[in-house]
Amino acid sequence: MDKGELVLILDFGSQYTHLITRRIRSLSIFSLCISGTSSLDTIAALNPRVVILSGGPHSVHTSEAPSFPDEFLSWASSKGVYVLGICYGLHLLVQKLGGDVRVGDKQEYGKMEILVEGNSGIFGNKKVGDRQVVWMSHGDEAAVLPDGFEVVAKSEQGVVASIENPKRRLFGLQYHPEVTHSTEGMETLRYFLFDICGVTAGWSMENVLDQELEVINETVGQEDHVICALSGGVDSTVAATLVHRAIGDRLHCIFVDNGLLRYKERERVMETFTKDMHLPVTCVDATEQFLSKLKGVVDPEMKRKIIGKEFICVFDDFAHKLEQELGKKPAYLVQGTLYPDVIESCPPPGTGRTHSHTIKSHHNVGGLPKDMKLKLIEPLKLLFKDEVRQLGRILNVPEPFVKRHPFPGPGLAVRVLGDVTEGNALDTLRQVDEIFIQSIKDAGLYDLIWQAFAVFLPVRSVGVQGDQRTHSNVVAIRAVTSQDGMTADWYYFEHKFLDEVSRKICNSVRGVNRVVQDITSKPPSTIEWE
Repeated sequence: MDKGELVLILDFGSQYTHLITRRIRSLSIFSLCISGTSSLDTIAALNPRVVILSGGPHSVHTSEAPSFPDEFLSWASSKGVYVLGICYGLHLLVQKLGGDVRVGDKQEYGKMEILVEGNSGIFGNKKVGDRQVVWMSHGDEAAVLPDGFEVVAKSEQGVVASIENPKRRLFGLQYHPEVTHSTEGMETLRYFLFDICGVTAGWSMENVLDQELEVINETVGQEDHVICALSGGVDSTVAATLVHRAIGDRLHCIFVDNGLLRYKERERVMETFTKDMHLPVTCVDATEQFLSKLKGVVDPEMKRKIIGKEFICVFDDFAHKLEQELGKKPAYLVQGTLYPDVIESCPPPGTGRTHSHTIKSHHNVGGLPKDMKLKLIEPLKLLFKDEVRQLGRILNVPEPFVKRHPFPGPGLAVRVLGDVTEGNALDTLRQVDEIFIQSIKDAGLYDLIWQAFAVFLPVRSVGVQGDQRTHSNVVAIRAVTSQDGMTADWYYFEHKFLDEVSRKICNSVRGVNRVVQDITSKPPSTIEWE
């Protein structure tokens, strides 16, 4: 990868910032996202060809409004770096260069039509008078432009929609080209990056593979050993496969059956690991250890903490046994951290917080004993989920495994709402989930859905089965579509499919007499129920 071709995103807190990164990478251009308030030294060290200033929830008029470093624009000009401000980023450009940003008389939110008024620069491939639908989300507007800037598009309400100063390589869009609602947004980004900035496409997963293998070989000493906790998910599996290709059997993997896995999960996963992928994996059955500690626990956060603590105990025991076998401590720990985890762990500028979201406990091994002193290897930390799947295919990870839906680290503990040890909740849920997922596969829908699963509800309902009145369990089924799990929409099944699934579940699973479907998007809900 040529670092000179980097497109750097300065994040000012927009909910769409991660989409900018994804859209640019889809053009085979490498893109990274860092805090908008990063130092000039940090920005300069990355040597970007283009810098994009993201949108954000702030107004440039407030005292806590985040901004780029004072010398940033002078540095960009001296280095020939192109700058594109989006929404709030446009406002920053205007304000910092002596223009005027005011609270708009006509606030614009949602779909809006804009009119091209100048066919130079960012709209050089358009004609004056061309119209396109874009996604607006702003209350402030550029009222007076800095010297050297011109308006190249306005909204149907007459608000400035795009500005530019080609001589200084500065451009601004009031709307969000990165969202699909902006119908020609990708075309605009493509034209800007390739035709205006002259960026060369050349970033690929093959590049990533070669680079990560090189980094791992340079990092891990010839005598060092590495351990990896496999969850059975795509992320940890691809990370382990990558490291295994680099260092061979000096990688030692552990797969823990915590009693909270799906139907025949342990057998299926271990067969794939050993027979198809030839990974060195030790399987530990810790069912009793986990379930005994979860007995009587209903609070989902408490479940997570208990599961995390017990997992660490199992992991610590595995590491000590490995040390006895090897005669030395393992030096490194492999984690399947992904780029969304990194983004979510960074605070949106201007919030006054040291972090925005804690990285999910099921993605990473947190709270390891201090005496283990393991150094981290995170080969996927700059990749999105779909990119990890691409990398998995290059590494010859079996296709059914690459396409697996995400599964939470705490497993079925967060899909049984209540005490997981009460009655036959876990076995009931396993059977229901298996019927639902297999029905999706049989209907050819599995690859169209980001995630699908069943939930055991702490509710009993009255039913009639076999001419008898029943008072049995209620289960929910959920399926969502998404690109990266950060937002999601519920999947629209045909009624015939839902009818067949409901009948199969109620006729096959003892103790269930009612099936409901979750039809909530994210936001406002999360994907998992917990």
